[in-house]
Amino acid sequence: MEQQLAEMLARMIRLETVSAHGQTDLTKFYAFHDLLRELFPHLFAVCDFEEFEGSFLLRWPGAKPGQGLLLMNHHDVVAASGNWQFPPFSGEIAEGKVWGRGTLDDKGPLFGMLKAADDLAAEGFTPARDIYFESACTEEIAGSGAEHFAAELKKRGLTFDLVLDEGGMILTEPIKGAKGDYAMIGVGEKGCADLKFTARSGGGHASAPPKNTPLVRLGRFMAAVDRSEPFEVKLSPAIIEMLRRLAPTMSGLTAKLLTAPEKYRLPLTKILNASSPTAAAMLKTTVAFTRASGSNGNNVIPDEAYVVGNMRFSHHQGREKSFQAIARIAKRYGLEMEILDPGVESPLSDWNSPEFRLIEEAVREVFPGVRTSPYVMTGGSDSRYMSIVSDTCLRFAPFHISDQQLASIHGLDECVDVASLPLAVKFYKYVIRRF
Repeated sequence: MEQQLAEMLARMIRLETVSAHGQTDLTKFYAFHDLLRELFPHLFAVCDFEEFEGSFLLRWPGAKPGQGLLLMNHHDVVAASGNWQFPPFSGEIAEGKVWGRGTLDDKGPLFGMLKAADDLAAEGFTPARDIYFESACTEEIAGSGAEHFAAELKKRGLTFDLVLDEGGMILTEPIKGAKGDYAMIGVGEKGCADLKFTARSGGGHASAPPKNTPLVRLGRFMAAVDRSEPFEVKLSPAIIEMLRRLAPTMSGLTAKLLTAPEKYRLPLTKILNASSPTAAAMLKTTVAFTRASGSNGNNVIPDEAYVVGNMRFSHHQGREKSFQAIARIAKRYGLEMEILDPGVESPLSDWNSPEFRLIEEAVREVFPGVRTSPYVMTGGSDSRYMSIVSDTCLRFAPFHISDQQLASIHGLDECVDVASLPLAVKFYKYVIRRF
């Protein structure tokens, strides 16, 4: 069974589906849809299929009117460069793993969800209410695929008890000192915005440079943001709940503080904010400067230079207050701020909801001994658009991965364990049957 599942996923990996801005030739995405029809014939036989510019939506009619569950996973992938152990689109099955771009992000989870539904359809199973499956080909470029479907679902008056998308996975020691295996279930994600900061001057020849040229001002601005704490650092309720659940497997002073995170907010905030970039990012808005431009000549002082910052705004500070905080610093250095992409604000879901408990039950059933914890994603997913049709959008992919596999997402040697594939299918079957 494992080998058969591995071969099916390998075929999905071999069909390269890299997305890119401005892409107009969608042939490979349509070919991928055809492959899915071949791999999951029972599901496609009972579902209504809708296509939108390479993305697709499936509706599995239920026994009664209404809908309760929307399962999501995207089928586009990022480009693969560098020196891989196995070619990134070979779908090589070796060393107990399937290798290739998309095995974890996000064709592996897509495979698990569709295979589970296909098996159930083959058994003659009919869901109690309609189940929808959505997969976009634009997730990696923050495109409009999922956004279009969210708007269309709302237009049709559809709402869902649960939206389940990619996100957290099962990690060993998710934060330093938390011994054991944890299923990290994303209850939300930070918003993502792109900001442009421009410095202007009269330009000039590099042989007689004045003070505070555009690039110098931009450099001082970036250094000021980097060394200061311009955004509010706070332990949100979701992070407090995460720490409370991690506490039983920890020891030492930190473990003592975690037994009452609300009481020890201040020391815990300081410890986590200083412990690692990943931990710090969960506590505050962040900005990473990713692109820059100056003059076109080595001996020319630019009359205009700019940098682009990718902002991930926290729920507690929000988008507008985060914009205002960094705009004040930009103004100090005489810079203009332009909002290239304002991003999407999506709310946090309730970890005490019946839907969250269902995912916990599925984890216990399929992965004995694995604990669960809510957390806030610092990255983005397509489910950020779905809050307009559901109050509960959760982000979890049922794979137990190593530190190497976690680092391979968008990196080198992305792979998934062959032995994990039947478990992923079993997990999705549990969720589907309970709806």
